[in-house]
Amino acid sequence: MHSDHNESPFNAIPPVTTALVLLMAGIEIAFSLGARGLLGGPGAVGWRIGGIETYGYLGEITYWMAESGRWPAEHLLRFLSYPFVHGSFTMGLFACVMLLALGKIVGEAMGPVRMLAVFVASSVLGALVYGLIVPNVPLYGAFPAIYGLIGAFTYLLWTKLGEMGEAQIRAFTLIGVLLGLQLVFGLLFGGGPYWIAEIAGFVVGFTATIVLVPGGFARLVERLRER
Repeated sequence: MHSDHNESPFNAIPPVTTALVLLMAGIEIAFSLGARGLLGGPGAVGWRIGGIETYGYLGEITYWMAESGRWPAEHLLRFLSYPFVHGSFTMGLFACVMLLALGKIVGEAMGPVRMLAVFVASSVLGALVYGLIVPNVPLYGAFPAIYGLIGAFTYLLWTKLGEMGEAQIRAFTLIGVLLGLQLVFGLLFGGGPYWIAEIAGFVVGFTATIVLVPGGFARLVERLRER
């Protein structure tokens, strides 16, 4: 078997996924170094809190924009910026790992542009749903977008299992396990209402993939008719 020893193990990762992960990791490294006094001076200790306040999403702001008819760019940016700000180094690291894995799988299956579309749509609509239900608790972290990629992966697997004649319910194993773990950790350690945005992100990712994958909607209609 021929093997190219000079080939980089990162070549298979779509550039869009790499760019998202590097941006996310870079911000997290800056926050962590600042908190330890290794970057940015004494004021850097508050970078993480300031980042959440400036770039996190808050439903109250959306309500204010809708009522006032004013849509400042710095507040609209929050829909896209909140996935890159995390509450802790561990949370940011876990998000980077999941984004790297799911971004590679979905990017290879759908193409990088469609993968990015799922990421963005899940972020924006996940935040909107969250803000409507929980307007006064900030939303931050990449998990609504990551759950959107899980939704895309679930649809792709659901379709593949159907073509193979196997039980399509197996496609929902990953989301089921994650929700179960989330419930356990919530009961043991407590947790916020962020699962609302994550479930919304999953639904958006699953639904968007039906439209984005070539022939996906027609395939879905055909499957439903067969039933």
